[in-house]
Amino acid sequence: MFFTKKQNEKYADVMIWAMESARKNGKFKPYDTVLLRSDFSARPLAEQIYSKLLEKRYQVVLRWNAPENFSKTFYTVADDKQLAFLAPGEKEFQGGINGLISLRAPEDLTHLKNVDPARIAKSAVAHKPLREILDVREQKGLFAWTLCNYPTEELAKRAGLSGKEYAAQIARACFLNEKDPVKKWQEVTQAVTEIGEWLSNLPIHTLHIESKSMDFEVLLGAKRRFVAGGGCNIPSFEIFTSPDWRGTRGVYFADLSSYRSGNYVKGVRLEFKDGRAVKADAEQGAAFVRKMLAMDKGAAQIGEFSLTDRRFSKITKFMADILYDENFGGKYGNCHVAVGASYADTYTGAQDKLTKAVKEKLGFNDSSLHWDLINTEDKKVTARLKDGSLVTVYEKGQFKY
Repeated sequence: MFFTKKQNEKYADVMIWAMESARKNGKFKPYDTVLLRSDFSARPLAEQIYSKLLEKRYQVVLRWNAPENFSKTFYTVADDKQLAFLAPGEKEFQGGINGLISLRAPEDLTHLKNVDPARIAKSAVAHKPLREILDVREQKGLFAWTLCNYPTEELAKRAGLSGKEYAAQIARACFLNEKDPVKKWQEVTQAVTEIGEWLSNLPIHTLHIESKSMDFEVLLGAKRRFVAGGGCNIPSFEIFTSPDWRGTRGVYFADLSSYRSGNYVKGVRLEFKDGRAVKADAEQGAAFVRKMLAMDKGAAQIGEFSLTDRRFSKITKFMADILYDENFGGKYGNCHVAVGASYADTYTGAQDKLTKAVKEKLGFNDSSLHWDLINTEDKKVTARLKDGSLVTVYEKGQFKY
């Protein structure tokens, strides 16, 4: 067992706080329905969360994720109709839940390496309507979610760490050794929220990112804000926005490796022109990257730009998990972009007014894909304001706030 019972109890408290904090324009109440979805290896944490949710009088639906060998069988054997199949009643179920806590504890990170990525994409596109149901409910304040990572030997091995070292990184990042980790998360959330508000109040036109491997620019776009904290991911130190994808240009480079859909990629380099990735390469896994970017029309466009300040994040190692790697602190913090879907909560107007038509008009990207690609190089981020002046907002791994 990687964590003590006390650490699992604290982790459970953090996850329930995170879900409740993520609810926008609404609060959880007794007998709301909460889906607890978990990989089987996260059972010690799932048991604690399950008990605490019941004590809070939520209606809890427990679902165990299929082991990786089942996923491999599905993508290998299923025909096109089966790949696109949605279980009866699933849309109705998604439309009735108020919360989701997702626990990830993979036992195999490369189980789909020999599966055609187009088959994975076909299933993802078919399941997009389910995600859209939750997106709409989230915008209306009827639903909130959070997710976390639980240590496994597979994760540790892929990260080049021992199981003990990997678990220690999680405990440190999530403040599980603190007397009151929820209080610590509230303090950190307040700090990053203040920076997010500072960025949101700057009249930013574009952001220019420069590093050894990058010369990259994004257009912020109209009616945008920067989001920080909020509980949707644990851990979460990042401050992010969903730019107007149409103004993306230049070269973006991800120096951190990535595991995605059972595949491993390293050294992803994307060249953007007129908002789209017109060239895509990688030191390893280039063919997979290109197929992911061809998933649908929006997959080769960005839906998120994010920065993490090294002063907040205690993550100092590659963790072979995007949830942690996108929050990397280390010496220079990190930035990441996500190719694919944008986030509605970065819109400054009323969430329930952000229709598909409004999204399209404002340049909020739409896709079945959302893939974070992370850069940890020493970088400078310069904001060009609407009056043409330049302001350095991030340098040497921290915000200039």
